[in-house]
Amino acid sequence: MSSNPVAETVASLIPRARVELTELVAFKSVADFEQFPKSESEAAANWIADALRADGFQDVALLDTPDGTQSVYGFLPGPEGAKTVLLYAHYDVQPPLDEAGWVTPPFELTERDGRWYGRGAADCKGGLIMHLLALRALKANGGVPVNIKVIAEGSEEMGTGGLQQYAEAHPELLAADTIVIGDTGNFRVGLPTVTSTLRGMTMLRVKVDTLEGNLHSGQFGGAAPDALGALIRVLDSLRAEDGSTTVDGLTDDASWDGLAYDEEQFRADAKVLDGVELIGSGPVADRIWARPAVTVLGIDCPPVVGATPSVQASARALVSLRVPPGVDAAAATKLLEAHLTAHTPWGARVSTEQIGQGQPFRADTTSPAYTAMAEAMTVAYPGQEMQYAGQGGSIPLCNTLASLYPRAEILLIGLSEPEAQIHAVNESVSPEELERLSVTEALFLRNYAAS
Repeated sequence: MSSNPVAETVASLIPRARVELTELVAFKSVADFEQFPKSESEAAANWIADALRADGFQDVALLDTPDGTQSVYGFLPGPEGAKTVLLYAHYDVQPPLDEAGWVTPPFELTERDGRWYGRGAADCKGGLIMHLLALRALKANGGVPVNIKVIAEGSEEMGTGGLQQYAEAHPELLAADTIVIGDTGNFRVGLPTVTSTLRGMTMLRVKVDTLEGNLHSGQFGGAAPDALGALIRVLDSLRAEDGSTTVDGLTDDASWDGLAYDEEQFRADAKVLDGVELIGSGPVADRIWARPAVTVLGIDCPPVVGATPSVQASARALVSLRVPPGVDAAAATKLLEAHLTAHTPWGARVSTEQIGQGQPFRADTTSPAYTAMAEAMTVAYPGQEMQYAGQGGSIPLCNTLASLYPRAEILLIGLSEPEAQIHAVNESVSPEELERLSVTEALFLRNYAAS
């Protein structure tokens, strides 16, 4: 990185950032209070509120959102008449999954091979630290030239919509000229990237019932309808032979016109086992950024260990459907519900329950804020130009903000590049990427203020 005062300041703050990220990662802030104590999330929220106050933020508040979680808000005033920028991150994290699969404990930030490992290090506690670093660097070099609002969400990973509902009920709170969502990432380490589209999502629980109770498979198997077998059949109907998503009435032929994704590189990023084929057809970017994708997230059925020779009377699954830009998530939900019902065999009773939903998003990349971001990335990443990529994941808040503030420009950046392995075991963040993106954000705010 070429020498400049902002970059030098950020570099000097990295040791402090590591200490802070260590403290923040230590909170088991999974917003599923059946699995993790609510007190862990509350403690993380209080840590963020204290950090904002220490950095001079005003009106710092813990917002009790309708889904039972808390979001943290703060306001940092800029010069009179300055533009307002909203900086977003979330502090809730995915469960650690199989803790035995972690090389080091998931809630202890640990350095290994030049990366910092821990749940939430990249997604998205590191995003909050990125915002703080950028603002501190500006304060040390002439001041923050815009009004800053920070919002740290407490339930983004659960898709329960608490902050969306709160924002809709208090539309003035998050109003801004530009919004920077710090929850995506570069296409690759060292390649500066803004995310211009997000797939939306819907999650359904599907339950299949066939009998009043389990039956002995020797006595009744062969004629008694097996609920688990019926569920397997209906779940299999969601994919074509090549693995493409096949929900009745949902198109699967859109294409992506931005950054290409080499198939062999994708295999390496996804750590696909040798000899195992990728699913779907067409370019990888089409499959993961422009088309729907169904995933079976879990099945309730007897575990192999301890299973009895029984015909199952009931079985249940959690199904996720990623919805591409241009498709309404509510309409896709209805199509998925109808498909599951239509493809359940043997007259089995089927019911569905919606768990979460978020709309897809497409940014306006012709706006002045994107010019300011491109200029900042060129400085923070010498020799590189800003790239546009899609994101297969969902950030439901984006569409809420776009609807509430139609004139606001929305940019998506962050620390979740492929090596970060977000949502998987051994999640990590690159400290060099944290440094470069903090510089990027600081320079962007300065460029944007002058635009």
